[in-house]
Amino acid sequence: MGRADFFVSPANAAALAAVEGWAGWPEGKLLLAGPEGSGKTHLAHVWADAAGGIVLPAAALPGAGLPALAEAGRVAVDDADTLAGDAAGERALLHLHNMLAEAGGRLLLTARRPAPAWGVRLPDLASRAEAAALARLEQPDDALLAAVLVKLFADRQLPVSPDLIAYLTARMERSLAAARALVAALDARALAEGGAVTVRLAGRHLAAGG
Repeated sequence: MGRADFFVSPANAAALAAVEGWAGWPEGKLLLAGPEGSGKTHLAHVWADAAGGIVLPAAALPGAGLPALAEAGRVAVDDADTLAGDAAGERALLHLHNMLAEAGGRLLLTARRPAPAWGVRLPDLASRAEAAALARLEQPDDALLAAVLVKLFADRQLPVSPDLIAYLTARMERSLAAARALVAALDARALAEGGAVTVRLAGRHLAAGG
């Protein structure tokens, strides 16, 4: 989840630039929106490392100590859109927003969609979320998927060919989560068969619905 492991491509370059400019966010807040598996959580951790912030899953927010979070000054709420419709979650996010705004802190929200599409019931929270600057992450492109696959195989000390990487990027689900799952599955299959991770093995795996 570190910056060194965050590969930059046209799919995420603008979002990375917005996150790295955290000191100048309008009203001290930014909404990072993108589809599942596009790297939102990773980018939130990159920001937290750079800004000295905290990354909190949205599900943990209703039971969190809001004054302590506000005192930390820089907080990322991951999957903030999942709080929509949850009365306790919406109230907690609204209070955290107000506390950080009063203290001059920074608030990063990640979500699958822009705030107007969340379905928030609290009008005050809806207006505050919609007022946040918006940065978008797109689905990973071929360059990003290839870089991630190469690193994931290298982390497992699995030698693979450029042909395999090209074969996978052309056929796999386009998400970083899918890349992790695919590399793990191919590693397990190669180990079970006592062979290497090859295009042939990958073809059998994908043909079987992997």
